Amino acid sequence: MRTNLAVEDLGDLLDKPLVAVLATLRTDGSALLSPVYHEWRDGGFNVWVEQQNVKARHLRRDPRATILVAESDPPLRAVEVRGRARLIEEDVSDTALRIVTRYEGPEDGAADVEALRGADVIIRIEPGDIRVWDYADELSAG
Repeated sequence: MRTNLAVEDLGDLLDKPLVAVLATLRTDGSALLSPVYHEWRDGGFNVWVEQQNVKARHLRRDPRATILVAESDPPLRAVEVRGRARLIEEDVSDTALRIVTRYEGPEDGAADVEALRGADVIIRIEPGDIRVWDYADELSAG
């Protein structure tokens, strides 16, 4: 396994519409793992959710979060970011549309964004700690 890579070493991984896993903390300290749509932009992750979504509620109370994007096909590239989330509540429509369109296409994406307009938020997670890896070296050795 190759470790200590940079995000740029992953090629197109973060351009793919892979569902990420977002970890937030419940009041009892246990982790809630949630599948989320995301985008990697300007050195961090953006995730679009409803303002009253449980993930947003958790992060308002405790902003510590971890997000993981991993592929299940070789070369098994992945990135994990641990950091403090910021909730962006104003002017989220353009970011929301970019995110959801990657997964649902332009027509369905636009309808979803319009349906939540004013009731949505962007979770912004920038790296406090970042891990990037792949198994390219093991695959080429086999």
